[in-house]
Amino acid sequence: MAIRYTQAREQMIREQLVKRGLTDPLILAAMGQVPRHLFVAESLRDRAYEDSPLPIGEDQTISQPYMIALMAETLKLAEGEKVLEVGTGSGYLSAVLAEQGVQVCSVELSARLAERARVTLQALGYDNVRVHVGDGTLGWPVEAPFDAIVVGAAAPCLPRPLLDQLRLGGRLVVPMGEEELQTLVRVWKEPQGLREEYFGECRFVKLSGAYGWESYLSTQ
Repeated sequence: MAIRYTQAREQMIREQLVKRGLTDPLILAAMGQVPRHLFVAESLRDRAYEDSPLPIGEDQTISQPYMIALMAETLKLAEGEKVLEVGTGSGYLSAVLAEQGVQVCSVELSARLAERARVTLQALGYDNVRVHVGDGTLGWPVEAPFDAIVVGAAAPCLPRPLLDQLRLGGRLVVPMGEEELQTLVRVWKEPQGLREEYFGECRFVKLSGAYGWESYLSTQ
């Protein structure tokens, strides 16, 4: 069984990541190390390495492997940095980031998902990940500033609290745009202001919270 999952991860890396231009050896190594099948329901484990998102409950999904790898690569992490993750979900992205030797502070709105992710991460020995239940659009002020921030849901706009908690020179990676289709954006916080870079179209579940879609639409 373990050999089958190992082979599935190797195939995933070759066919879904490398063929699409992802070549960072640290990211590829992390994707090859983290057992993605343990972050989904047992009934879905045979599909864990498919090129698609999968449901994890609470109307949330675990993103397709390519998107996880792209977000991790786009963050440009260095060992020892502190990262804020908005939307823990299954905890899979948390683990991929943790494999790079960073400190991950992850915030999840759903207490049920947060506890499930916490248990999985602890069982796998990721003691450099901490999971907090709360509104991720408000960040984690007592842990700020962060070297990097990643948002695992589609945002209608840049949440101001996240920018405030990002250190100067840091970067924020977030899918942003319309409700059904977004663009993956990397925002650099520089002395002269914010600088944005774009990494193609993507589809994520909608961001909830004080700076999520419901609040945004209520002000339009």
